[in-house]
Amino acid sequence: MRPNHVKRTLAAGGTSVGTMMFEFDSPGIGRIASLAGADFVIFDMEHSGWSDETVKGLIASTRAAETVPMVRVPSTQYHLLSRPLDAGAMGLMVPMVEDEAQARTIVRSAKYPPKGARGAGFSLAHDDFEGGDVAAKMTSANEEGFLIAQIETARGIENVEEIAAVDGVDCLWIGHFDLTLSMGIPAQFEHPDFLRAVDRMLNACAKHGKAPGIMGGSVEASNAWLERGFRAIAYGGDLWIYQEALSHGIEEIKGVANQLRAPK
Repeated sequence: MRPNHVKRTLAAGGTSVGTMMFEFDSPGIGRIASLAGADFVIFDMEHSGWSDETVKGLIASTRAAETVPMVRVPSTQYHLLSRPLDAGAMGLMVPMVEDEAQARTIVRSAKYPPKGARGAGFSLAHDDFEGGDVAAKMTSANEEGFLIAQIETARGIENVEEIAAVDGVDCLWIGHFDLTLSMGIPAQFEHPDFLRAVDRMLNACAKHGKAPGIMGGSVEASNAWLERGFRAIAYGGDLWIYQEALSHGIEEIKGVANQLRAPK
């Protein structure tokens, strides 16, 4: 299987910065992100409405670049995890992970025996349609696949130590909007209860050797999360980055146009 440089960087204590995709399903979007310097791209299937077929094409085109293609699945069900992996996803993000049993189900669904129970299908997209030793492929896939458990409920925070202790989970990822909703403090990211929850997750990651991850809605927010100790950062999402850049450009151009029209 292909080496997963994001997994290796984070396992060594480094930082990886990527982005998320919700709207732009162009075949070139993964390569565009790669040329921009993104270490990874997470294609969202939880909120985007994208089909397996759409995501399969996005993964395939992204695998032509250096960026690591990952998929956020809608929920913890075997077929929702196995299909993106067979299509070539090199990592999975699973939302609303709330306890150890769920984390173990994720690992069991995503790993081949003896570490899990992922169904065998080879010479497919995930192994670039090549032949070769199946046992070696299984071992390599288990080593290179990157698993992200999203901690985004009060219950997930309560059980974060047990989740972090599960072998095979590589990254715990704060879903900050959903977490504040679950805690009854919607979008209050400076609330002491939210900050304590973040610290609790960071401590669990440090104790169990997991990479802490989060989305940063801006450069400033991303840098602030880095300073707090997060090492996997998704810088925004396609639609918001585009909207912000477009808004800024149009505002600048209209400002000049208004100055030119102003009475002398």
